[in-house]
This record gives sequence, structure tokens and C-alpha cells, in this order.
Amino acid sequence: MLRISVALAAFLAFLPVAIGQGQAPLWGQCGGQGWTGPTVCVPGAVCVMENAFFSNCFPSATSSSSGSNTVATTLGGKLYFGTAADNYELNDPAYTAKLNNESLFGQITPRSLRWDATESVQGFFTFDDGDAMVALAQKNVNIATGDFQNILNAHCSALIKHFAVVSLWIFNSEAIEWMTATDAWDVFSEPISDDGSIRPVGYSPSGQGVSFIESVLYAARGADPDAKVYVTSSNMDTPGPVLESMLNEVQHWLAEGVPIDGIGFRSHFTVGGVPSKETLIANYETFTALGIEVAITELDIRGADILQQQTDYQTVISACKAVAGCVGVTLSDFTDKYSSVPAEFGGSGMALPWDYNFIPKPAYDGIIAGFTN
Repeated sequence: MLRISVALAAFLAFLPVAIGQGQAPLWGQCGGQGWTGPTVCVPGAVCVMENAFFSNCFPSATSSSSGSNTVATTLGGKLYFGTAADNYELNDPAYTAKLNNESLFGQITPRSLRWDATESVQGFFTFDDGDAMVALAQKNVNIATGDFQNILNAHCSALIKHFAVVSLWIFNSEAIEWMTATDAWDVFSEPISDDGSIRPVGYSPSGQGVSFIESVLYAARGADPDAKVYVTSSNMDTPGPVLESMLNEVQHWLAEGVPIDGIGFRSHFTVGGVPSKETLIANYETFTALGIEVAITELDIRGADILQQQTDYQTVISACKAVAGCVGVTLSDFTDKYSSVPAEFGGSGMALPWDYNFIPKPAYDGIIAGFTN
């Protein structure tokens, strides 16, 4: 009788649900619109929302003993692992608890340091939100990366008529305080069109003299010589016109003595669409070979296949780890709760490593593995 009981116990151990405990099995459904079954997963699994109609039990990512920033700066050899953040998110205690966890994040890119957030009307400055973010970074001894994105996009192009406008913004006394409180500035974003041409607003109105991009770089360096100045762009993760044009611009800036310390890769991928590790390494080294650094300044990978997403995050992180001059990685945000991806890419799935409930998804394990292996 004992032998039968042991055999039965061994058999029951392989059953996906603990009978009578009301737990969803590993890989089983645990939620969704109209779902009436168990909503708690078996130990070692976590319920992850894939869409409004289906949540699934995936292996818990909490097995990672060290936080993402700790692993990035030790085993990964990087300066930081960070995230973008917005001020309204700070009203969420669960969000703030994660953001303040230095083992998870060692760098913050505040969206409230963008031009459209500080000078939405020409000549009228609002610094409160930016001050709050910089203070948060200083409190946690984090790196604050100022975000000048959208400076020359459609939102602000009407405001930019000549260099004096930029001078007014950069050399405002309160702006200088920000400059000296930051480690790096993403000074200029998306200066190159998809066909490789420089966007028309990138040059002085007369069409002569110093490029407007160069004027912004000089202004940023003048405000704080110790902060790194970056130019960032998307569509550089694979060889093509944007990568080639950016390389030409950097070579020109370096030859002319224009301040440029790094290139930021804005990496917005789809699950299964991430370039190979070898391709990413080659693209990063295109710039590090010139003596400047690179960073992944925005990273998200959208799609419903969470296990492939884990693999894709590992690929990107491991590529950065393999390049000495790739100094760090910044997420576009860290939780699906505040992700802009569903609104911008409807039906594409959740793109970030933490779910709506701030529980790490398999993607988080991919990040840890990328910095570790």
C-alpha cells in the first residue's frame, strides 16, 4: 500500500494544478475578461497579463538574486541600467518604490527635462517637474540624463528661428543648474530622416554657416563642460541610410572639433524582430571605433510572445555588454502600466520588463542573463 501511495504522490507531483488548492498551473490561464478560474499561479510562477482577455502563468523572474543595475555595473561592467520616467508616475507608491531601488535602476532619464515640458510657450519656463526629478536622482545618487528630445521635431520647429532661441533656453540660470546636476544630455534627437538626409530644420535658417545641430552641441558644452553631450536616433540598429549618415556626421563633428561624446540608440523593437547580437555589436563599434561612447538610450520590445521577448532582451543587453564603449542601457519606462507602446502601436502587446502589477516578466530574466553571460 505504501508503494502505491508513493507512486501516486510522484504522479500527482507532475500534475499541473495542486488539486483543491485553486491554483492555475504553469503556462495555464490565470485571468482575463470573463475568466472564472483560478487567478493565483502555482509557486514559482507569476500571472502575466498578455491582453484584456488572457493572462498566463509564466515562470517567476524573482529567481534573479541581484537587481538589474547591480548586475549591470558588476558582472556587466557598465555604468548603469536605467529607465525613463515621468513626474505623474511618482504619485504611484508602487512605481516610486521600484524607481528608488538602486539595485534595479542607477540612472533616470526625466521626460520633464524636455523642451516641450519646460518651455511649451516661448519665453515662459517651468522647472518644477524637472527639479523634482533631478532631486530624486541626486537623493538616490543616480545618474540623471537630461532629455532634449523633440527639440527640433514638429512640436518646437516653429519656435526655432535662430541660435538666440537656443541660447536663451540653455543659458537660463535655472537650466544651468540642471546642466551641472546631470551626467549626460541627449542634446539632439532624430536629426536624420529615414532616407539618410539631414532634416531641414537641422541647419541655420540662412542655409549658411554652422549647422544648427552643431550650435546646440556647443551650447550644451558651454553650459556644463563636465556633462557628456549625446545625439540620439532610432533606425540605427541595422545597417542602412540612417546609420551611415550618422556616422558621416560624427566623423565631420570630430574633425571640426564640435563637442560630441556619445551616440544614443533609440531601440524600439518588435518581438522576433531584434537584429542579431553580431549585427548590434558591429553597429555599436562603428562609433566606439571613433573614440566616442554609445548607449542604448531607449529600449522596449513589443509583442505578445513573452518567451521570445525574454530572448530578445537578452540579445540586446548581451550585445551592449560585449562592447566596452557601450556604457549603459535605459528602458523607455519599466512597467507596462505606464507604457506608451499600446497607444502608439495598437495590438502590439506589452513591451516592458515589468507587468501592470510591477511583477517582473521573463524579459527581466533576459536582461539579467544578458549582463551575466
